[in-house]
Amino acid sequence: MTTHTVTSADGTRIAFSATGPADAPVVISVDGATMFRAMDFSGGEVGRQLGHAFRFVTYDRRGRGESGDTPPYAVEREIEDIAALIDHLGGRASLFGVSSGAVLALRAVKAGLPVDALACYEPPFVVSSDREPVAPDYVERLDRAVADGRPGDAVRLLMTEAALTPASVVDSMVEQPFWPALEGIGHTVAYDGRIMGDTMRGRPEALDVFRDVETPTLVLRGGASDTWMAKAVEELAERLPNATVELLPGQTHQVDPSELAAALLRYLSSALTDPTPA
Repeated sequence: MTTHTVTSADGTRIAFSATGPADAPVVISVDGATMFRAMDFSGGEVGRQLGHAFRFVTYDRRGRGESGDTPPYAVEREIEDIAALIDHLGGRASLFGVSSGAVLALRAVKAGLPVDALACYEPPFVVSSDREPVAPDYVERLDRAVADGRPGDAVRLLMTEAALTPASVVDSMVEQPFWPALEGIGHTVAYDGRIMGDTMRGRPEALDVFRDVETPTLVLRGGASDTWMAKAVEELAERLPNATVELLPGQTHQVDPSELAAALLRYLSSALTDPTPA
């Protein structure tokens, strides 16, 4: 797949790929933590299934893959990256975000980007008592690990403390061929920590910041996901004025891309043709 680039407001080079007709409505996929085009095998499948009806765009978030990374980091810079993509691709788009990428997409819409429809798969808000909240010094410890030259430890922190992956599973991952690629983008894990902000501290009211996101939004969750994920979706949807919630039976946070693509196709086909809110 051909790689294209745009230049963000601070001069950072952002790499992206696109499938589908050039004149079709644009849908930009926003990856979650540690994911980028070379590592995200689901994005290609989703693009293939949507490609007949939409211009489906995947990009490397700053600091990952073929994109640049201009310090200092701020969440606003990542929103500017999406803005640069939208501008380059015709001036309007829909956004689809997975995990913390869904939260970045929500923040981009809240910032006023020209987004026609939004879809979010399991934004990992911790807003219930079903699990321990993420510690207040989580981002600080991620920064310290990177500053000390231990990006792999930042990835470990993400997986064990935020994603609740058993330490034994993470230990086995270290031996896998893909682990060096994860270490290579370990410094960006703290970026996602900043995007999440205080929404992983166990307080539902932290999601009130999204109450003014009026863009039609599909909020998806897997039927086999942990209960705290279900609560996150429920609390977010309650706060969005134009939210539609859909359950994907049998799915977890590692969602089947075919199931995901089918849900997106149904929703976007309706949201971008129906003049009434979804």
